[in-house]
Amino acid sequence: MQTITKILPYAEIIVSIVLITAILLQQSDAGVGGALGGGEGGSFHHTRRGFEKFLFILSIVLGILLAVLALLAIIIKAKS
Repeated sequence: MQTITKILPYAEIIVSIVLITAILLQQSDAGVGGALGGGEGGSFHHTRRGFEKFLFILSIVLGILLAVLALLAIIIKAKS
């Protein structure tokens, strides 16, 4: 248990940095018109393929992993 409490903060930092990087690498198709309610492309449906799909799935997995690590940190701190 002592080893987990030492490694956990570093694991959270690494996962959060990779998550931020994965989110920033994703393309955003929303322009100014999309932010204000209008759409430049109308009802254009976009499917993710290749690296874009990998980044999307990676960001979901890393988000869940970060939440689990934070919950684990809270549980360990409560038991101490």
